Amino acid sequence: MRVRGWFVDVRPLRGSRPFRELWIGSAASQLGGQIATVAVLAQVWDLTGSPVGTGAIGLATGLPMVLFGLLGGTLADAVDRRALVRATTTGQLAAAAGLCGQALAGSRNVLLLLTLVALGAACNALGAPARRTFPVRLLPPDQVAAGLALTNVSFQAAMLAGPALAGLIIARWGLPAAYAAQVAAAGISVLTAIRLPVMRPDGTDATGGARRCRPERAGEGWSRRLGRRPPKRGGQWLVLRRPTLWGSMATDLSATLLAMPIALFPLVNEARFDGNPQNLGLFLSAVAVGGITAGLLSGAVTRRRRSGLVQLAAAGAWGLALAAFGLAGQLWTALACLALAGAADTVSVVTRSALVQLETPEAYRGRISSVEHVIGVAGPELGNFRGGLLASATSASFALVTGGLSAVLAITAVAATNRPLRTYRTPPALREPSAARGVPK
Repeated sequence: MRVRGWFVDVRPLRGSRPFRELWIGSAASQLGGQIATVAVLAQVWDLTGSPVGTGAIGLATGLPMVLFGLLGGTLADAVDRRALVRATTTGQLAAAAGLCGQALAGSRNVLLLLTLVALGAACNALGAPARRTFPVRLLPPDQVAAGLALTNVSFQAAMLAGPALAGLIIARWGLPAAYAAQVAAAGISVLTAIRLPVMRPDGTDATGGARRCRPERAGEGWSRRLGRRPPKRGGQWLVLRRPTLWGSMATDLSATLLAMPIALFPLVNEARFDGNPQNLGLFLSAVAVGGITAGLLSGAVTRRRRSGLVQLAAAGAWGLALAAFGLAGQLWTALACLALAGAADTVSVVTRSALVQLETPEAYRGRISSVEHVIGVAGPELGNFRGGLLASATSASFALVTGGLSAVLAITAVAATNRPLRTYRTPPALREPSAARGVPK
């Protein structure tokens, strides 16, 4: 492969206007979300001065993401996905406006603040499964991974720039200005969602209306094999019936549940680097820098068809890098390990997301995407909790090394027992999707 082929593949931005606009809206929303995250953290700390208060932010965000994420998957397979994303993005705009309004009014009601945070998280979760299905509808199969890589680059850039930008805005203009920035970003996301083409799931009626999805039919989607009715009793989820799907999700869960390091950063910093608070920012920035670098060089992996093998290798590299971080005695070594972990995580996420979308029948992409979404939300949080518990009983180094090596062993077990995932190849380019050629209706 020529060196030029190593760089991020921008064909999705050049060839599909709907995807280009979707990417712009998503990038704006991610940046606004990072700014708002810092603003909410600063406001809750100012109002409560308690770590319990700041911890409640995670509860207000995490619970709606899990609960409404599953519901969003069912809705995505029952209604026009564009209409669902329009509605939920508008709801996020309303929540952002509420946050800005309460800050302008000088409210000191923590419950109101957390309620608005939960509302925004619920709207995000309802729309996330439908939004995850868009790249595979807007792009040819051989460009889906490239489109997801571009989305990941914008996310990593938002993680790197958003908190710093939020600090500058809050220091100079105050909390209302930070929330106003989120409102502006959410407005851009709404405008791009409006311009998307119609994306009805399979099963629409002759008039173009979506078939109503009954509760029992919603469960059916998890277990039906393509072209085969599900058994009347003891039906298994579609995820479990397709080795490529359960293998991809088991790989992600192994990596995050067993080796998530963020909760251990303060303890590592205190034990090895004299507790300098600047190091915590460097730890997080190193992960983001690695992710952005991998995204910008993602052409080296998104153009490869052996995406299952690439995902397994990247997830294993994540575990090894974090085990090495647990042993690093110098700051530059620790930062290098975290950068490698961030790069490996980006490659794993991009290849997994593309594989899941391409392997899922169109009629069930919403529900399968909701499973992927919940694993992506719950896995890191539970992994941080696991790491914190183990470190409190032993040490940060022990928790990191055993966690990273355990993740590698679990991923190796998935690879050894799942031949379809090991040998999976991305489908070759087919005809251009109609949604990519069409115009909004």
